[in-house]
Amino acid sequence: MASPDIDSPWLCAANESFGGCFNMQIEEIKSANVLNVLEAPSSSMSDTCNIPKPPPYPNKLSKEANNCKRILGTCSVPQEIKDTWDRLFKEVYGADVYIITDRKSYVPAHCNVLSISSPVLGNILQQSKVKDGIRYIKILGVPCEAVYMFIRFLYSSCYEEDEMKKFVLHLMVLSHAYSVPSLKRICIDFLEQDYLTRENVIDVLQLARSCNAPRLSFICVRMVVKDLKTISSTEGWKVMKRANPALEQELVESVVEADSRKQERMRKIEERKVYLQLYEAMEALLHICRDGCRTIGPSDKMLKGSQVACNFPACKGLESLVRHFSNCKTRVPRGCVHCKRMWQLLELHSRMCNDPDYCKVPLCR
Repeated sequence: MASPDIDSPWLCAANESFGGCFNMQIEEIKSANVLNVLEAPSSSMSDTCNIPKPPPYPNKLSKEANNCKRILGTCSVPQEIKDTWDRLFKEVYGADVYIITDRKSYVPAHCNVLSISSPVLGNILQQSKVKDGIRYIKILGVPCEAVYMFIRFLYSSCYEEDEMKKFVLHLMVLSHAYSVPSLKRICIDFLEQDYLTRENVIDVLQLARSCNAPRLSFICVRMVVKDLKTISSTEGWKVMKRANPALEQELVESVVEADSRKQERMRKIEERKVYLQLYEAMEALLHICRDGCRTIGPSDKMLKGSQVACNFPACKGLESLVRHFSNCKTRVPRGCVHCKRMWQLLELHSRMCNDPDYCKVPLCR
């Protein structure tokens, strides 16, 4: 903001009229108080009240507890019933389906159970041929242990934690391919809570997009954005770069966009601090010139005394600036930096004032 030259011929008279408007008690002027005005944002009541406190960051224990509650909340079947169905699967009594897996192994099962648990498997079984009362279908491309876990889950919704950690990616593929949403939710929760690392985040991201898991995909992208330098040196990134260069370009653009948003957010925060400073300075100037404060105020008002608390955060610094401006004798080109700051405040007030004829701020009109 432009300010009048300090060596103007009318400056001396203006300073005299400015000083004559105030009733001031003698008080030591500290240069630190003068410099504080419009230089550093003050911790005002309005600033802290308008910004809500962020929620506490969830620790690992709370996330695991919420995960367990979410899974248990969907499981209202008594444990005895689960054990019965689990025993039916393991004892294979009356099995009429053989599921052929890799390494030419097979998993016996029951056609009715598979058809009810998975509509996709039901369609496959209807189209399969019966030989000696047994239907044969194939589930290839994943380890036979993963197929065993998958079929077991269709019976009893049971699984072992260690096995889930080992085959979660394969089970995610199977649950999506054969339309088993309950298993898919468990796999997604497990991946979100415990499995993601810098080494496998690219693999999980590609799997999440293939299996239509948008939340998991978003978490993976956010992890890449936070630590692109480390993740871009992993083997998963190098393979993805060769096989899917479009995804690499998309992730790099996401990082650039996130940096731009961060810079824009920081710029707006700095602008808000400046506007808050100016607002507090204007309020404190009106307070001093209209109502008076502890040791400074209009010449027609009684001072309140230094023992009275002031509710205006910028008042003390502005009070020191007013005292300096009233008594400063500097008359050199470019002027005094404190006086220039005061001139800027007075000019800003005069531009904003709606009633300059009756305004008590000096030099307003």
